[in-house]
Amino acid sequence: MAHPSQLGFQDAASPVMEELLRFHDHALMIVLLISVLVLYIIIAMVSTKLTNKYILDSQEIEIVWTILPAVILVSIALPSLRILYLMDEINDPHLTVKAIGHQWFWSYEYTDYNNLEFDSFMVPTNQLTPGEFRLLETDTRMVVPMEAPIRVLISSEDVLHSWAVPALGVKTDAVPGRLNQSTFMASRPGVFYGQCSEICGANHSFMPIVVETVPLPYFESWSTLMS
Repeated sequence: MAHPSQLGFQDAASPVMEELLRFHDHALMIVLLISVLVLYIIIAMVSTKLTNKYILDSQEIEIVWTILPAVILVSIALPSLRILYLMDEINDPHLTVKAIGHQWFWSYEYTDYNNLEFDSFMVPTNQLTPGEFRLLETDTRMVVPMEAPIRVLISSEDVLHSWAVPALGVKTDAVPGRLNQSTFMASRPGVFYGQCSEICGANHSFMPIVVETVPLPYFESWSTLMS
């Protein structure tokens, strides 16, 4: 859950999000080192009148500043590609949930169960109870078991939407007439909030996503109750 004045990402709740956070820190350190080096060179060039004749025409330094950027780009590209493949990999999901975007709410279908489907609307501000978050709470949460691979099939009934839950490292577009899929595995129990991340009309800001991850016995009890 994000909080005011937060500078970094939300705490990771899935292995993929943990990898994304590590890659972010890795890339940011490279950018910081490059920025410091360039700033030092600029200050040195501006503040001194000395000139080194060996730098004016040097084959060695040209080789270095050609090869070094290539090495830096490879050190960024390789972990990035690894994470891309991890995010796209779906091996034997334990549960499949179909999320369909509407103007302006989400509906969920648990395709492994009979008659387990519901609509998820935002709770109006005047109906919130103490401890609930404005513009983020829904009347029915998407409940899934923790430590289990979950596949989410995402589509839309009208316009473009985007199903995004930052703590789980999930953001997938919902396109009318197209079925996109994403996967995640929650590493701990909790309630994780997201919102539609594609401008979809007047009430785009009012279609939140709430994913609740619980131990398997609690999920089985909930699914029996809902169906």
